[in-house]
Amino acid sequence: MDESNAHHHPAVAPAKINYFLLMVSLFAGVTAIIAIIIAYVYRSDCPEWLKSHFDFQIRTFWIGFLYLLIGAMTAFIGIGVIILVGAAIWLIVRCVKGIKTLDQRLPHPDPKSWWM
Repeated sequence: MDESNAHHHPAVAPAKINYFLLMVSLFAGVTAIIAIIIAYVYRSDCPEWLKSHFDFQIRTFWIGFLYLLIGAMTAFIGIGVIILVGAAIWLIVRCVKGIKTLDQRLPHPDPKSWWM
């Protein structure tokens, strides 16, 4: 695919849908599993700028899963609830920032980030 059409790649829509699936996973966890499957499938056949979004989504899934485990294991002492609320806010902010960057057709600035 030439560079002039790269910003109209067919994987742009799945990348955007993935950000929403990750946010919806706060209420229906199965959507995160759907999002990670889509990310792994689409990231191999897209331009680098778009691949950065799929990499970011995959990292968001795995880091979020880690936060969920830590929060669930420590919920009985109270700190877990704070971790889970913080992780939910973290997920929403990451996804909103990702959508904003994707809508600008820019690569994610730091797909390997743990924070934002």
